[in-house]
Amino acid sequence: MDADAETLGEQLYSRIYPAYKEEAGKLTGMLLELPGPTLHQMLRDEHMLTSAVEKAVRALQEPSKLSDKDEDDASASSDSIGEQLFELVNVYNTGHSQKITGMLLEQEKDVVLKLLSNPKLLQEQVTFALLTLKEQNVEETDVSDSSDVDDRETLGEKLFSLVEKLDPLRANDLTGMLLEMDSAALLQLLTDRSMLQEAVEKAQTVLDSQA
Repeated sequence: MDADAETLGEQLYSRIYPAYKEEAGKLTGMLLELPGPTLHQMLRDEHMLTSAVEKAVRALQEPSKLSDKDEDDASASSDSIGEQLFELVNVYNTGHSQKITGMLLEQEKDVVLKLLSNPKLLQEQVTFALLTLKEQNVEETDVSDSSDVDDRETLGEKLFSLVEKLDPLRANDLTGMLLEMDSAALLQLLTDRSMLQEAVEKAQTVLDSQA
């Protein structure tokens, strides 16, 4: 996997370098945060690669523009943060950039600022937001297919790995109980450890009372 990422990085860098010599390293690093299949597709599709690089360039330029602005212009600052976040989210080509950006902007401002500077954290939150949108779409359309089952299973696997650290002996039972919650609540548990701890403790109490 590392070797594959290294190869992809070298190929991306060689394609980006002619047009963006100074920023080629940073831009390559940003694009390497994207899923492997997307990167392979980019290397085959010149238009897709150009579009992604341009988005990454704009995302790189935005923070410096923001720092030059007057701090008392709070609303403009918020708009600029939203634009920066949209540009970064848009790189993932989810097809739901606007909705996902809106979801992420509902968080505290300092959390949003962290997303702008932490690509891995951003990738996690984009993935969770995409899962939430998929689940909401299932509820709206009332259609169940294998991909939705897969999403639910993915949530269950991630949740189990976290619950197992808190209570290894009863992780299966506890995870099963937590999976009765709706998807939005489950996604919150995956990103908020204190909320997860609280939910696990409640489930443990129920199990203890049944023992």
